[in-house]
Amino acid sequence: MDPLILGALVAFVTIVVLFSGVSVAVGLLIVSAGFLIIFDGVRSLELMPEILFGKLDSFALLSIPMFIIMGSSIASTRAGADLYEALERWLTRIPGGLVISNLGACALFAAMSGSSPATCAAIGKMGIPEMRKRGYPDGVAAGSIAAGGTLGILIPPSVTMIVYGIATESSIGRLFLAGVIPGILLVGLFMAWSLYSTWKSGDKNLLNAGSYTWAEKFEILPRVIPFLLIIVGVLYAMYGGIATPSETAAVGALLCLLIAMIIYKLWHPKLLWVVLRDSTKESVMILFIIAAAGVFSYMLSSLYITQSIAEWIGTLDVNRWVLMGAINVFLLIAGFFLPPVAVILMAAPILLPIITIAGFDPIWFAVVLTINMEIGLISPPVGLNLYVINGIAPDIPLKTILMGSLPYVGCMVLAILLLCLFPDLALWLPNKVMGASI
Repeated sequence: MDPLILGALVAFVTIVVLFSGVSVAVGLLIVSAGFLIIFDGVRSLELMPEILFGKLDSFALLSIPMFIIMGSSIASTRAGADLYEALERWLTRIPGGLVISNLGACALFAAMSGSSPATCAAIGKMGIPEMRKRGYPDGVAAGSIAAGGTLGILIPPSVTMIVYGIATESSIGRLFLAGVIPGILLVGLFMAWSLYSTWKSGDKNLLNAGSYTWAEKFEILPRVIPFLLIIVGVLYAMYGGIATPSETAAVGALLCLLIAMIIYKLWHPKLLWVVLRDSTKESVMILFIIAAAGVFSYMLSSLYITQSIAEWIGTLDVNRWVLMGAINVFLLIAGFFLPPVAVILMAAPILLPIITIAGFDPIWFAVVLTINMEIGLISPPVGLNLYVINGIAPDIPLKTILMGSLPYVGCMVLAILLLCLFPDLALWLPNKVMGASI
């Protein structure tokens, strides 16, 4: 069978299997085993265990559970609420300061936790009721938090970027740096739209917030600054050549646990057990998907599907930006139905040779891909962040949350266009800090 036709068949069968309700990892293994048996014979399965476990034999993978523990220990405390309160107290005099406080808190908490749902839950529990109480439209209150939560997979340290780095054998440090300026850009776009939509409502009272004394402003800082210092320290150790990403993640996880125990009295064994249990579950899920995706990639390569698609794309007489547009549409559709980790691990083996042939930088593409995945987090039918917000504020209709988040989808699309026009938005910082990539 022609490899291109076979590739289309694999794509169709994979979609059907994943929509059947099985987990992503199990679905990938089923598809891989089935096609290997049919086209390479039963003996080809002898390599599956070796590939499965070999994919996990990487020191870089240690950073995933460590960063997850780091985020889980923060999410299990009042750190999100304290961060929100700190920004609210310091930004109270700025017009529209409350919505800026929420988005700023989302960005900082996302950097600390690396989790979009955790960011939505932690900041939304405080921010949404407060914004509604002061008269902000429900769409702005819910949509801004839903969109702000997506920053968790872009602003470093990001588990999604680690997974992309492992899947494409790219520098994780360079990927982290590539997400900094686009992350700040997105925060700025989100804030600009939130302020515009607030002013457009015509209610001047929305821009007025309570006043706080200097004592109240400084009182909350000791509970917030230690976590922020850990993030800065982790990034400094990583980019200062002091330690590897895995080593810095381990130290960061330990320090976050210690601070959670000291500042927030997270002493009880049951509370610590919940942190470790949830972190282990999430880590195992991600690692299982990585291992299964390794088998899936082997199947695609063994049946010459990946190579054929890359060769076929290379022969097409189309503008490379038309090609990138088609890739973006594919990523958007995939992100509507699948979690970011699954999309990256499934698509990377196919897309990497294509974008390389077309002359695109893989580090730059990682940022574009991640923003596409962010859009999927606030877009139906899956739209995980939409359901998290609905759980926090069940009296806000899901339709209102969705309509409130759509303008932020437009902000993300604008960010992708800006990245296409100005690739240095993603590449300047990693090239400045780590030198130009070869």
